[in-house]
Amino acid sequence: MSLIRLHDVEVRFENAQILREAFFRLEAKDRVGLIGKNGSGKTTILKLVLDQVSADSGTVTVEPGLKIGYFSQFSELNGSQTILEVLDGLFVEIKAVEAELASIDAAIAADSSASGALDTLISRQAELFEDMDRLDGWDYGRRIDTALSTLGFNEAHRVCAIDELSGGWRNRAALAKIVLESPDVLLLDEPTNFLDVAGVEWLEAWFRSFQGAAMIVSHDRKFLDSVVTRIIEVENFHLHEYPGNFGEYVVQKQFRLKTLEAQFVHESELLAFEAEGIADRREAAKASSRDLGNQLAKIKKNRAPRPVDEIITEIYRGLHVKDVLCRVESLTKAYGDKALFTDLSFEIRRGNRIVVQGSNGSGKTTLLKVLTGEERADFGEVAWAHGAQIVSYNDVLEQLDPTDTVSHAVNAMPDSLALTATRKSVNRFLAMFQFSEADLKQKIGNLSGGQRARVAMAQCLLSGASVLLLDEPTNHLDMSSTQVMERALVHFPGAVVVVSHDRFFSDKIANRRLVFGSEGAEPGEIEMRAA
Repeated sequence: MSLIRLHDVEVRFENAQILREAFFRLEAKDRVGLIGKNGSGKTTILKLVLDQVSADSGTVTVEPGLKIGYFSQFSELNGSQTILEVLDGLFVEIKAVEAELASIDAAIAADSSASGALDTLISRQAELFEDMDRLDGWDYGRRIDTALSTLGFNEAHRVCAIDELSGGWRNRAALAKIVLESPDVLLLDEPTNFLDVAGVEWLEAWFRSFQGAAMIVSHDRKFLDSVVTRIIEVENFHLHEYPGNFGEYVVQKQFRLKTLEAQFVHESELLAFEAEGIADRREAAKASSRDLGNQLAKIKKNRAPRPVDEIITEIYRGLHVKDVLCRVESLTKAYGDKALFTDLSFEIRRGNRIVVQGSNGSGKTTLLKVLTGEERADFGEVAWAHGAQIVSYNDVLEQLDPTDTVSHAVNAMPDSLALTATRKSVNRFLAMFQFSEADLKQKIGNLSGGQRARVAMAQCLLSGASVLLLDEPTNHLDMSSTQVMERALVHFPGAVVVVSHDRFFSDKIANRRLVFGSEGAEPGEIEMRAA
């Protein structure tokens, strides 16, 4: 019996089609990776299961009594509570039994009850013992401690309000809650966002012992490779299934596209032959026949793969960058007694793609803020070359105007390459980045989080800046957009400094690494490595 079933489901939001003729089954111990472009409907599928969204037609069936755990990339925990308070709240029923047992112990110890009343107390105590066994409640405190210790929570993390934790630690807190809930089915929406590498590797290891089923929305290719048993791609409103992990999906998708291409060629030939027959038989239909042929030619042209690298290098041809862009000398920064970095010195040069790595809370984002001047260092100097222009992806994303159109936002930065490159090359670049003509006319406020991230990334890549500062840029981008960004960063003639936990992305772009807290290092020391 399937745990969750979607049968011929259709979903529309206002006038936009999201899903059509969607069929899906989740079986026991299934690990399904949900992938697709931003706004394609991945999160909608999770919300259908959670009954937060209703299907316009078709049925969504969840097995009665199924215990579902849901993790969102945007922490839904009570930010004013500590993680200990949140986790204690999971055991309300056990605590009530525990409190009643304590009161019975006190009454028996007082030895003031009549014989009949004492028998009643002992009988009730036996019932409560059975309840504790059924609820596995005797060692819930140890279970909380084990979950937090395994996820790396120290005493300070456990007693401060969740809102005071970094994004990575908030996500770890949400994961700790799910682990202790022991659900039958896990619904995970971008679980690796904001987690450091150690956190992602812990989650991968935890899945090896998890006995339930899971549906995982994720762009993290290595994580999907490690965890899932099949891939569901949401594409053109439909669900396409590929057995195996992400690596196997890549191979199978290529075969599927080749098959579709062959079918398209065959259908094109039949349509062209039919058009010739119409032209021969009906003189009046000649014009429409030619229109049909033109349409077919256009479709063929659109289906042909674009020369991605040529498009990118053409955009950046006019961008001239100095050799040495920034010198960092003896930089030191601490918060209270915690040293984030000490006596840090390095250069940022043309062509550098520096990936900054380290555990959550180690100071990676702080370093970017010191480089931009948003925060002051305790000691040392950041000296930017005269004329060096810097753009911060996170600042651009935060400052997007919801009333602005995508087209204006992408082209409006003062020194944008969109103003100096040819309109054709800019349009090719935006098309490659999955912006259609209709997308460019949309208001930013109507876009999904992933679509807004794509706008901000396009702004940065076209900004004309010589240095790009990117803090977890893959967090909200779909895989296609991430791949385009990777190609753009590899060809970018300036310098890139990027904080990322995405191992696949980091391995593809990095030629230098700044590693916080490397093995054997003193607190605050950072190791510079060649990639």
